[in-house]
Amino acid sequence: MDYNNCYIITGASKGLGKALSDLLKVDKNNLVIGIARSHLKSVANFTGISLDLGNTNQLIEKMDEMLPEGPFKKVVLINNAGWIGEIAHTGYLAPKSIRDIYQVNVIAPALLMNAFMKKYDHHPGEKMIINVSSGAAGKVTDGWSGYSASKAALNQMTAVAQQESDLKNRGFRLFALSPGIIDTPMQETIRSAPEESFSSLSKFKTFKSEGALSTPEAIAKKVVYLIANHSEFSGVLQDVRNF
Repeated sequence: MDYNNCYIITGASKGLGKALSDLLKVDKNNLVIGIARSHLKSVANFTGISLDLGNTNQLIEKMDEMLPEGPFKKVVLINNAGWIGEIAHTGYLAPKSIRDIYQVNVIAPALLMNAFMKKYDHHPGEKMIINVSSGAAGKVTDGWSGYSASKAALNQMTAVAQQESDLKNRGFRLFALSPGIIDTPMQETIRSAPEESFSSLSKFKTFKSEGALSTPEAIAKKVVYLIANHSEFSGVLQDVRNF
């Protein structure tokens, strides 16, 4: 079957990634490719690919499987997968934790962006990359050195790639999107951090107890709105709390 649109979503087994997959696959004109470490069943217009984004060699090997030929009127890569990493102060982090967070939050999206822009360089339809970032990229939060720095790197990669596309009129549209605070397993991990490693612990516990967390489904609708109405948005850095 030919599809009008193709959406490639990492971290598709839970949280925002699952909500996006569920929302987008309702339209049978969409081909949705979900990527996750856990098994994802392929059904109808949804193709599940099991892959650990921290395994760089495996990611490179499966790249062609994740980027179909088309033709599509619209093709969108959503780098949603992200990891909070080990919450600890510098000097107390495990070396493997430092390596792993950059592999998942920086290297994997960089490889996917590079392959996507090469694959669809001359694609005549709409082509877009949404990199799910974080407000933490611009804040100093103890215990989050890896997460904050990796999201800042993601923002900068996105901005540079947009400039490169514009310089040669390649037609790509890229956004680094801060999704706000979502009620996901990542928030559970944050709330379980030791207070001596994370001075903001009580604040994040309050977000949950006071109902200040957004649902993945609500934020998924905002991401889809951004994709559908991208011409209304100027600049690469966006925040769901502004629209």
